[in-house]
Amino acid sequence: MMSESFIIGDRVYLATAPPYLKTADTMPMLRPGDTVPVGTQGVILQQKPGDYWAVKFEQGAFLVDTSYLKKVVYESKPAAEE
Repeated sequence: MMSESFIIGDRVYLATAPPYLKTADTMPMLRPGDTVPVGTQGVILQQKPGDYWAVKFEQGAFLVDTSYLKKVVYESKPAAEE
């Protein structure tokens, strides 16, 4: 199975809603999947076992499976002509 690879500091977004989210705290708690809306951007903090990533969103840090994440791609714009 080919999965997207991320590195620490990558900007990602939630591509699809998971059934639930687990907080990335020392004592993790489960939160509803819609705690972080689809399309919300975050930053990769750490790789975790089992193809999970600790991602910092505005709503907090959560453990998210790779299959729910996509890398943010910035389109380069040509330099403005003066």
